[in-house]
Amino acid sequence: MFAAQDPVQWTLTFDSPSTAPGGSVVARLTGKIEPGWHLYSPTTPKGGPIPTVLSIADNPAVAGVKVFQSKPERRYDPNFQLDTETFQNEAAFLLQIQLKPDAPKGPLEITAKARYQCCNDRLCLPPKTKTAIATLTVDPAAKNGAIAIPAGFFDLSAAAVVAPKTAAPAGDPDLGRFLLIAFGAGLAAIFTPCVFPMIPFTVSYFLKRENQAPSEGVIQALVFCLGIVVLFTGLGLLTKAIAGPFGVVQLGSSPWVNGFIAIVFVVFGLSLLGAYELTLPSGLLTKLDQASQRGGYLGTLLMGLTFSLTSFACVGPIVGPLLVASVQSNSLRPVLGMLTFATGLAAPFFLLALFPSYLQKMPKSGGWLMRVKVVLGFVVLAAAIKYLSNIDQVLQTNFLSREVFLAAWVVLFALPGLYLLGFLRLEGIKADEHLGVGRMLAGAAFLIFAISLLPGMFGAKLGDLDAFVPEASASLFGPGGAAGESSQPWLKNQYREALAQARRENKLVLINFTGYACTNCHWMKANMFPKPEISGLLKDYVLVDLFTDGSDTVSEENQRLEDEKFKTVAIPFYAIEDPDEKVIATFPGLTKNTGEFAGFLKTGSVNRGLASVSPETVLPPAPPALYLAPAASRP
Repeated sequence: MFAAQDPVQWTLTFDSPSTAPGGSVVARLTGKIEPGWHLYSPTTPKGGPIPTVLSIADNPAVAGVKVFQSKPERRYDPNFQLDTETFQNEAAFLLQIQLKPDAPKGPLEITAKARYQCCNDRLCLPPKTKTAIATLTVDPAAKNGAIAIPAGFFDLSAAAVVAPKTAAPAGDPDLGRFLLIAFGAGLAAIFTPCVFPMIPFTVSYFLKRENQAPSEGVIQALVFCLGIVVLFTGLGLLTKAIAGPFGVVQLGSSPWVNGFIAIVFVVFGLSLLGAYELTLPSGLLTKLDQASQRGGYLGTLLMGLTFSLTSFACVGPIVGPLLVASVQSNSLRPVLGMLTFATGLAAPFFLLALFPSYLQKMPKSGGWLMRVKVVLGFVVLAAAIKYLSNIDQVLQTNFLSREVFLAAWVVLFALPGLYLLGFLRLEGIKADEHLGVGRMLAGAAFLIFAISLLPGMFGAKLGDLDAFVPEASASLFGPGGAAGESSQPWLKNQYREALAQARRENKLVLINFTGYACTNCHWMKANMFPKPEISGLLKDYVLVDLFTDGSDTVSEENQRLEDEKFKTVAIPFYAIEDPDEKVIATFPGLTKNTGEFAGFLKTGSVNRGLASVSPETVLPPAPPALYLAPAASRP
């Protein structure tokens, strides 16, 4: 059986046994720590272990409280890869409690709370909240003297120490990077054959209209840009509505959705390569064009909408992956992503209306636009392979193995390199055309990337790219899959078997709620789990993968288990349980912070029958919040 450990005992005492209403009194909160253990101070740096949080329970007689801390020991912690502040043997705090003027006469019970995480050199216990109670006498005859705080204690700021609250949903730490990519994609879309030639024509149209003030042209350009923003933001709103609260699972793993996206990308890719030309129905364009010619701001707005629709043949392959990436988070990413993309696409029109002299300095349209179109066609076809791979992984047909997938990518990324260097004859490059330095470097970059994929066909790790390519077959590279992956054996969709094995071996169970087509799940398996500091901790667990995005009944059962027990269907999602299915800790989502994930694993780490969990330390399932740091303390 698992033996509970409780290495910290808290006591609360008052320096003075009584005080008058409206007075202040100092209480000493002391935590006695068993040898070999330590807890983290309230001022320990963010991003690592859980700091101690101190407060007092709600009391109608208390007006406020100040917390003073003794000096902790500061040192580098290799587990969290940062400096931490800890207390060993004893943690001492002073609580300066201010009573209200109308505090009732008589005994007053004060309850102090401490939420803390305790660790030793081998393992960490789950965060725990304990209370300590002391009684103070409220006596109107008592004299309120000056409060003197002993030397060696300093006042913690109100921001650093707050009453513990229910964990709030974690923010979206990657949103800024995503929006930056979206804005960059909008700027990149400018250099496509459907958009770039329209810039000087459209801006000149605004600036050279008869009988208008110079500022009117700028306003017209702003309204035109608004038309672009409205269309693409509306597309984001539509995607958000379709995706719904479970968009990450539905759009990330549905064979129908992935199949539709793959077909659309193949159609776009072949069109960009010159196989045929995609155009909107002429009747629709005619009506929109006639409406835009009516003049006024409404006409200019419709002109922006028309431009967005006509440019979609070129910008669609850029918008598509952006929308798919945006639904990997249950947030406003689709809307914000499209708003940011449209802003990047529309920015040159507005800026050139403000500074029309730069129109003459713009590069002229020419063969380089056709080269951009052809190269984009190859990239879009490579993206289509990714979505076909998602279907293959979810349906488990094993048609697009890692080797076949990478072979296709090697070819599709080598072809634009050969094209740019003049070895592949397609539109945009004439037989006797001079090879410029820019085109040579771009072609070399594509060939370098294609060649760098070759080792992955033979089991080598590809870093962040492993999130996008299928896992290597175990038959080629042993039970751990691709070279470098964690050598610990993982049970697949065998939840009950994992619990039984944990009971036999006196271990805990690490559950990995994962997906066949989940890029973040693949990244964690390929890049986080093989790290020595992580793989060493995994040995203390029975490991089980529970796939939730398959088309079989087992995946449905796994998703139901995750939803009912942890109130989420997000993947990846990690949970530590004992053999009796008691939840020890949870950790949702991807992290690239090794110390953070190691701290999570140490929470339930056991060593040949030694356990570190007691019933009162079990964490409630709170999937939206990262385990190792509460929302208020994360960077």
